Amino acid sequence: MTKASIQAVAQEAGVSVSTVSRTFAKPDLVLPETRDKVMAAAEKLDYSISRSAAALKSGQSFRIALLASETITTWFNSNIFAGLDSVLRPAGYDTVPYPMRNAGERQAFFADLPVRRNADAVVVSSFNIEPSEVERLKHMHVPIIGINIPSNEGFDAGVSIDDRSATRSAIEHLIALGHRHIAFVGGETIVTSMKYSAEARLQGLLDAAAAHPDVEVTHLQVPRNENEASAVLNAVLTAPANITAFCFEDDQMALPALFRLRQYGRQVPQDVSIVGFDDLDLAQAVGLTTLHQDPFAMGAAAGQMALDAIAGKPIEPAFQRPDALLMLRETTAPPRA
Repeated sequence: MTKASIQAVAQEAGVSVSTVSRTFAKPDLVLPETRDKVMAAAEKLDYSISRSAAALKSGQSFRIALLASETITTWFNSNIFAGLDSVLRPAGYDTVPYPMRNAGERQAFFADLPVRRNADAVVVSSFNIEPSEVERLKHMHVPIIGINIPSNEGFDAGVSIDDRSATRSAIEHLIALGHRHIAFVGGETIVTSMKYSAEARLQGLLDAAAAHPDVEVTHLQVPRNENEASAVLNAVLTAPANITAFCFEDDQMALPALFRLRQYGRQVPQDVSIVGFDDLDLAQAVGLTTLHQDPFAMGAAAGQMALDAIAGKPIEPAFQRPDALLMLRETTAPPRA
């Protein structure tokens, strides 16, 4: 079958050749309705963008797409990227990050991929994918690897901690110390079709509370934006006075609260205990009790899974579950009598 030309795509879409070229090279400069017409024509004619001679010869792009739930500059995502790159670059692959801010961007990525054909595998970090999106990649024989995903459904392989049981272990530690009024501080609940792995952390708190009828838990929600640190501090300072321990969704919330509480004369852990999640480099330096995860190691493991899947090798085990260990340091203690 003769490969469709860019001229054929332009004719099918009713646009100029330069518009077709611009749609693939700089899609943000093309009107959405025009872009949709070009993409539909390209998919109908089975047209894909030319790559390097090596890529054309092998039928590969030598690129791995990393779909991340936030900007690539966050602690978690930057370490995931570094871990992937440590394995993929020596094997001749580039890792290309795609920040996904909402379900629409995720859907657009999977809609465009069959036409662009610019990834040999897709790595999804920290959120779910829909069955229709999975089908598009299965048709192209592009493996999907997950990192800290809410569910394994639709993925070929993955490496994820158990956010729910990890958080429960932290709450059980606080309960064992004698705390009976515990608050979980996390981001605001947003109604969306995107499901994030970190959402399971709140459930870990609720699981622990259900097992201990004498324990009262409070959920404090704060907006995750540039004013997050101030919002977190305000939530903690205005929380019910009987709360003696705070479990934070992540260290990014816990660390500023730790510093600011001390400025307000609240002693940690004498007045309140604090637990974080992630174990950032600063957490150890300041003695924050937190749950440890290693995104670099998870990225490296996912990178090897991607290489094995591309090569058609079996992945054993297909889904890995590294431990998220509770690092006991200086910010937890029994409540005052």
